[in-house]
Order: sequence, then structure tokens, then C-alpha cells
Amino acid sequence: MRIGFAVPVSGSWATPENMKRIARRAEELGYHEVWTFQRLLYPVGHPMGPVYRSVRDPVVALSYLAGVTDRIRLGVAVLNLPFVSPALMAKQLATLQDVSGGRLDVGLGLGWLPEEFRASGVPMERRGRRAEEYVGLLRRLWTDDVVEHRGEFYELPPVHQDPKPVGAPPILLGGTAPVALRRAGRIADGWISPSRADLATIGEQIAIVKDAAREAGRDPATLRFVCRGVTRAQADDSAPLTGSYEKIRADVAALGEKGVTEVFHDLNFDPGIGNPDADPAASMRRAEEALDALAPGRS
Repeated sequence: MRIGFAVPVSGSWATPENMKRIARRAEELGYHEVWTFQRLLYPVGHPMGPVYRSVRDPVVALSYLAGVTDRIRLGVAVLNLPFVSPALMAKQLATLQDVSGGRLDVGLGLGWLPEEFRASGVPMERRGRRAEEYVGLLRRLWTDDVVEHRGEFYELPPVHQDPKPVGAPPILLGGTAPVALRRAGRIADGWISPSRADLATIGEQIAIVKDAAREAGRDPATLRFVCRGVTRAQADDSAPLTGSYEKIRADVAALGEKGVTEVFHDLNFDPGIGNPDADPAASMRRAEEALDALAPGRS
């Protein structure tokens, strides 16, 4: 089991200095990876909660962290692929892969907020089919000398896109619907659970991904299964990844028995931390305590 930690990207604690402090300390403590997430807009009056009210751009944040760390991997869970063209995303992520020394992991999602689709000028319909075309085109832009494409959603004349990344970054797909899970098994390097995932049934979702991989002639043992841990240390709650540090570590081990290969603790989804109105100093105290207590190898 590999353990990661989310850097501050949501709310008042999401300052450049705090991102750097968390990422560097995570690297010192032996964490496998630091993670970010995306929220493009927050519609006025929307009930989704404070965690999404004020969110940093994940690619820019990871680019910054690439320059202040040396070894720890850098992940985004997830970028909503319909919002930018595959050519633009391929260029940005190839550059980030190289400036980070090959440490990037790319989580991609389909998006779910209608206002973000309207603002991006793309329809919500046929998102799954768009994703299949998008992922294939990304990989071609990262590897092929000349790319020419005419598909249902995207068109490219014969083009070069250089420089190529030194090793294409892994692509992990999100989603919990059976069709999304099967897509991950067919075309991705792994699957990432969302913040609202039912961790009691995550083993069933992993099984669907693995079955789809086998049906596609792929080895499911090569896939990664990443759990975003909505971790709430010392909370009075029986839910997974909440409560004492001892209980949270036991919950991580239990997820491993269900097939999860990686867990990252994400305190951005604690409304007392990932909130524009939270005290940033108090949020950092809580986060740094959890970062130390939940570090790999601690018992």
C-alpha cells in the first residue's frame, strides 16, 4: 500500500507557502505522492458546500511544487477533460512531466457540473464517448511523431507536437458508474475513487474494473487503484478514515484488503479545513499533525 497526502488547494489554507510546507514535509516523511483536484467554478447559491468555493488550479499548483520538491510524485485527481482541448492538455502535461523529472500522475474525469460545461462551451452529452476519444488522442500526442485525427469530437490536421515527454505520464480515470469503471479497465492505467465514494463497497467497484481489463486482454495486476481518503482525524464518526489515528491506519489496511493499491489523505474535504472561512493557521496545525501521525511506516 502506497500512502499519499493532498496539498492545500481549497479554502483559506491553500496558500503557496502552505502548499510548499506540506509537500516538502510529505517528501521528508516518505509519502509516495502529493495530490490536487480541480473545481473550475462555483455557481452562486449552489449547495455543494464550502470545499468547492475557492480552489486553486491543480496543474499550476503541481508545476509550482515540482520546483520545490525532488522525489515525491505529483498527482491530480481529477482534471475534467471536456473543459480543454486534448492538444492543449497534452502540451501542458508533457511539459509538467518533464519539468518534474517524470513524477506526474494524471487523473481524468468527465465533469458533472452543468455550469462548468456551459462556461467551457461544450455539451454534457456523450461525455463517455468523448473520454474514449480524448484519452487515445492524448497518448498519440505524447508518442507519435505525426498525429492526424478526425473523430466524433476532435479533429487534427497532420501535426507535430514536440517535445515529447520523457515517458508518458500514467492516466487514471475516475467515475463510479459501471460504464465508467469498465472504461477505466479497458483504456486507463488505473482508477481513482471520488470524494463521495462508498468505501464499504469499493472492492466491488475494483472488481468491475479488473473484469473489464481481463475482457480487453489486459493484465489487471498492472492497474493502480487509488482511493481519495476524505480523512477527518479525531472526528467523532464511525465512517472509514475518521476517528483516531490508530483507527485511520487500520482503515487504510482494510482498504488494501479490498484491492486498493494507494490511499491519499485529503483534508481539503474537511469543511473545517477546506473552507474560505476557516482559520488557516489552525488548518495547518491540524494538517501537519495528521501528516506526521499518518506517515508511511508509523504505527
